[in-house]
Amino acid sequence: MLGMDQQEVGPAFRTWRAHRPFVGGLLLTLGGVEILVTMKVSLKIVVHLGMQGLAGFMLPALMVVCGLLILFNPAQRLFYSIVGIMLTLGTWVTSNLGGFFVGLALGAVGSCMAFGWLPDQEPRVSRSQRREDKRKGKAAMVAPESTEATTADDGQEGSEGSLRGSMRSSTAASPSHLTM
Repeated sequence: MLGMDQQEVGPAFRTWRAHRPFVGGLLLTLGGVEILVTMKVSLKIVVHLGMQGLAGFMLPALMVVCGLLILFNPAQRLFYSIVGIMLTLGTWVTSNLGGFFVGLALGAVGSCMAFGWLPDQEPRVSRSQRREDKRKGKAAMVAPESTEATTADDGQEGSEGSLRGSMRSSTAASPSHLTM
C-alpha cells in the first residue's frame, strides 16, 4: 500500500467504519445494485409490471447514490435514509417488483439501519476485551471495603433507619399519591 503498513490499514478502516452507519449504507447500495442488475436480466422470467422507462433505472441508481452518501457523509444520514426508503418502496412498481423482493428487502433494511444509527455510540468492544475486563473487575471486587461504606446513605448507622440495601421510601409504606 502507498506508504501505509499492512497492520495500519485494518485499524484505520475499523475506526472509519465505526464513525458512520456502514452496514446500513452498504445494504442500501447493494439493494440498488441488485435491482439494477435484475433490470438488465435477459431471461424470460423478468416481470414487466408498471412504469418501465426511465424510472425503472433512475430509482435504483438513486438508491446507490443515497447508500454511498450515507457512507461518505454520515452527518446527513437521516435525510438520505428517508429518501432511500422512499426510493426503495418506489422500485416495487417500477423495477421488477423491487428486484424480485431481494433488492427491496436489502434497501429497506439498509435504510432503517442508517436511520436508527446513533453517532455518539461507543464502538463495540471485542469479546476477548470484555472477558479481560471482566477478569480484572472480579479482582477489584475482592478488595476489602472501607469503613465509610458501612455508613448509610441517610447518615444513620443503624439498620432500622438505613436505606442501604432496601428500596424503602415514604411513599412505599403509605402510597398517598394513589389514594385521593
